[in-house]
Amino acid sequence: MDVVLLGTGNPLPDPDRAGPATLVRAGGQQFLVDCGRGALMRLAAAGAFPGMLTSVLLTHLHSDHVTDFNDVVTTRWVMSPVESPLDVIGPVGTEAFVNRTLAMLDDDIGYRIAHHPDLSWRPGTTVTETHDSIVFDRDGVRVTAAPTDHRPVHPTVGYRFGHDGTAVVVAGDTVPCEGLDRLCAGADVYVQTVVRRSLVEAVPMARFQDILDYHSSVEDAARTAARAGVKTLVLTHCVPPPAPGTEGEWIAEAAAHFDGEIILGPDLTTVST
Repeated sequence: MDVVLLGTGNPLPDPDRAGPATLVRAGGQQFLVDCGRGALMRLAAAGAFPGMLTSVLLTHLHSDHVTDFNDVVTTRWVMSPVESPLDVIGPVGTEAFVNRTLAMLDDDIGYRIAHHPDLSWRPGTTVTETHDSIVFDRDGVRVTAAPTDHRPVHPTVGYRFGHDGTAVVVAGDTVPCEGLDRLCAGADVYVQTVVRRSLVEAVPMARFQDILDYHSSVEDAARTAARAGVKTLVLTHCVPPPAPGTEGEWIAEAAAHFDGEIILGPDLTTVST
């Protein structure tokens, strides 16, 4: 399996880090987890396009994780020679979100159908809402969802991808919790959103410090990885964005609690198992 960090940024615009999005390649399938700002551009840089996606999986419906979902839907539709519904998986509420997105695109859909005689269908989706279940099991690839804890954002889920004896977990935004431990147990790779507590606490702004109570800190992610027996911990969606040259400080904080491999890379970093 390959894990491509398409976007490693956060809600704060960054010229070098796109919004949260991760591509998992396994058994000939390609899964896009979350669709943050710039996801489609990074997807193209990774050599993939929306029509090549097996499924889009959403961890939750916070705006920074779904900003480019409409771009994925539209581009898949206009690039497909035949009807090709987009498979979407996410927590309860995803179907309503998808329907609202399609409603927002209604004018654009009408314009394109009116202009292109060979485009006679509207963009289609198939939506699966999940809380704690197997959401994909085909061609040797199994994807399992489990609940995470990002309250008051609720419900939220993380995903475990299994193929050929290896396992990758993409957790999204969450604090440590039972569902996360279950997903991570014995995983080869664990991808986790993190905040660096000391840097957040240094900013005298209540709204910024509020993020501490519903995200994993670097130390939290490391403890989860150690407790679960993970081999490789991947830090992403870092808040605040690591200043160039400080990545080692983040890794050192995690290494104090986890003795496996730790990765904090730029957009398009690929981790293979």
